[in-house]
Parts: sequence; C-alpha cells; structure tokens
Amino acid sequence: MTTEPAFTHFDLTTLPQGARYKLVTGIVVPRPIAWVSTLDSAGHVNLAPFSFFNVMGSDPPIVAFAPGDHAEGRPKDTARNIPPGADFTVNLVSRELADAMNATATDFPAHLGEPGVLGIALEAGVRVSTPRVALSPAALECREVQTIVIGRTRILLGEVLGVTIRTEAVLDAGKQYLDTASLDLIGRMGGRGGYATTRDAFTIDRVSYEQWRAAQEQARSAQD
Repeated sequence: MTTEPAFTHFDLTTLPQGARYKLVTGIVVPRPIAWVSTLDSAGHVNLAPFSFFNVMGSDPPIVAFAPGDHAEGRPKDTARNIPPGADFTVNLVSRELADAMNATATDFPAHLGEPGVLGIALEAGVRVSTPRVALSPAALECREVQTIVIGRTRILLGEVLGVTIRTEAVLDAGKQYLDTASLDLIGRMGGRGGYATTRDAFTIDRVSYEQWRAAQEQARSAQD
C-alpha cells in the first residue's frame, strides 16, 4: 500500500522577506543565471549575476530578470544603468566561468567596474553598445522595453535583438540547430552558494492528441 506524502504549507503573506526568499529559491530550481553587463553614464562597464531570470517568449523574444536595490532602497548599479530603452547584455554562465561570475556578485563601489578589477575580458557588442563577456558561451543582446515595480521587486523586461553563440555549439546555422549540452551552462540551486550543472539531461517526446488516443485504444485492445 502506497503511503500518501505529508505536506507543510507556508503562508508567504505573513512571513518576512528573508523567509520568503529561502522558500521560493529552495523550490524553484534550477534557475538560469543572467550575468548582465551594462554601461553607466560615464561608459564604465558593470557586470553582475541574477538568478531571478528567464526567457519569456519568442515573438518577440523577451527576457525578464529582477535587479534589486541596496538595503536602504537605493537601486543597485544594474538597475540604475538600464533606464527606459537602454541596452544591456545577458551573458550565460558555463561551469568554467562559475568562479568569475560569483566574484562579480561582490558589492564593488560603482566606479570600480567588475571586468577591470577582476580581469574579465570583454568583446564589443554587435547590435548594442554594451559589451559581452568574451568567454561566455552565449550572450543575448537586449533592449529594455518595460520595467515593472511591485513593492520592492523590480522586473525588467528586455527584447532580445541578437544572440552570439560559440561556433562549436552551432550544429547547423541555417536551421538554428544547437548543441546545447556543449555550452555546459550552470544554474542556481536554492539560495546562497548552491549551483547545478546541465549535464544530467534527458528527453521526453511530445505526444499529439491523435497519438495519445491511439495509445489509449491500443491499451484497451491489449486488455480485451
């Protein structure tokens, strides 16, 4: 006899922010990492990672990520550097770049650009003025289209204007076939310090309604 699992419910409307953070980051996993490069008004490059991030469509392609504020409520550099219509670049993070990405999470003073301080090489953008991380296996060149603020959560939406991908991962450029596994991307697991690779993957084929009906008929026939 199968034992039904027990469940614990948490009312997030009654919990403090820190508790809510631990709960949602502990169950929404793995989360891709947006390693976002931006330019400030003086042309200095800021580079910071965000795991509240994903792609939200393809027509047009939209990314969403949540750059936060300092404890006192002042916007962090990334949020300040992306006013309406500004461009930015989302660099995806391979296992090889995990330590460098983590180092850019340090709260450096605004005038100290992370790439220069940490020796992270950059390459010029193609469709945007913001550079990309040279060793990132894939980068999304974006333009801000809308920023939504709900309480202390800022959700920045950007249209993806161009994608630069390491050539060895492009199987067929004409058909846009990619060897995603070779990018060796990582994601966040839980809160601080937890990560996962994307190496342990599996495939499940999509089933059309007609295929599902045929399978049901076959199963019924086998029972008769």
